[in-house]
Amino acid sequence: MLMPSSTVSAAPKASLPVVSIADVVQRQLCTGCGVCAAVEPGTFEMRDAVDWGKRPFRRPESVDETGAALAACPGAELDIRAACQSAGLESSLTAGWGPVREVWEGYASDDAIRHAGSSGGAATALALFGLEKAGIAGVLHTTCDAKQPLINRSVTSQNRAELLSRTGSRYAPASPCDALHEQLSNLTDGAIFIGKPCDVAAVAKACQQNAKWLNQIRLTIAFFCAGTPSTRGTLDLLAKLGLTDFSRLRSLRYRGRGWPGMFTAEWEDDNGTLVSKQLTYAESWEFLQKYRQWRCYICPDHTGEFADISVGDPWYREVQPGEPGSSLIVVRTERGREFLRAAAEAGYVTLTGNDANLLPRSQPNLLATRGGMWGRLLVLRWVGAAVPIFRGFELKRFWWRLSLKQKLQSFTGTWKRVSRKRLRECIPAHEFKTVEELHSDREEKV
Repeated sequence: MLMPSSTVSAAPKASLPVVSIADVVQRQLCTGCGVCAAVEPGTFEMRDAVDWGKRPFRRPESVDETGAALAACPGAELDIRAACQSAGLESSLTAGWGPVREVWEGYASDDAIRHAGSSGGAATALALFGLEKAGIAGVLHTTCDAKQPLINRSVTSQNRAELLSRTGSRYAPASPCDALHEQLSNLTDGAIFIGKPCDVAAVAKACQQNAKWLNQIRLTIAFFCAGTPSTRGTLDLLAKLGLTDFSRLRSLRYRGRGWPGMFTAEWEDDNGTLVSKQLTYAESWEFLQKYRQWRCYICPDHTGEFADISVGDPWYREVQPGEPGSSLIVVRTERGREFLRAAAEAGYVTLTGNDANLLPRSQPNLLATRGGMWGRLLVLRWVGAAVPIFRGFELKRFWWRLSLKQKLQSFTGTWKRVSRKRLRECIPAHEFKTVEELHSDREEKV
């Protein structure tokens, strides 16, 4: 079971306050980051709920929640105000993009890392510099499970070979925070954490409660994120390509190995022959984005505002065929600035341009998204659905900049989703079917 049966009901309970991780999950505020499993490891473990994303399940004979997990949960509440009050920020960008000190374009100086990475390999190059030159013991991030390529798992990389084998974005549920408790216990010289914006926000909140973790995590890197599709999305995309028995899947890559790279799946056919199918990045994302979890639709942070450094694609220009990857690198803290400069001086990262305006030029639609969120949250309040608490994101300020058409779309789009996505309900625990249960169901049918 996902949560104790006494807390689960199919009847709408959206008027109730969010007072537990059970509320966060069942009312679709969960981002799937896994911080609850790290903060209260005796209570929660993360598993992949096929149609919903990574979700915390109660451990057998688990202890009751203490409230520490909820306090660290980025799905229920986010507050960016303190980070935006630091000196040395680009004041013209703070309201719409959070704390920004510098914006660079660059790439990994190591050609193999640059090629393998999703967009120039900057995050991997920075991580490698930390391991080889900055005295950092490990890099905490995500990769696919070797036995089940559909599933992502949290890993600690400690050398170039491990980092290189685990490059590339994963457009599927990932919980890189879930193993923090165990991983940090094994690292005496600190770590770099790499994850989605919500993952990094969770780490920042958890470190406010845990001074040891605060000292151990030496740098946080976030990558830009437009939302997390469920595993069902990948399953349906694979079925479209001809794979219906996902137990035959041998490898799965969403992008990278070129810029922006190809969606590539390999599986064994009935004769044991390896079959490989590909889609362009644009084709695969157009399909997968329809499967994003609801919390991503009401996320104010797509560019990693809580990180020391965030990275993404420099979409301000058209990518030419065969062009080597390039990264947009956003420096958000003084610690991040010093780390980037040291990595560049040591030859791990090549920086080709410094222009703060590269950020809004690369993500021209995000300010409208920020404004539209104010309308979405207003509709959720009107209908009694669960609403996260966001502080310091200036949502209303950008709402007033929208056209009348954009404002109406914000209202009507959310209104339609209230019923379709069951936003006034508490989702029953039995609906959180896992990938393991899918395997079991298929074996029973066979």
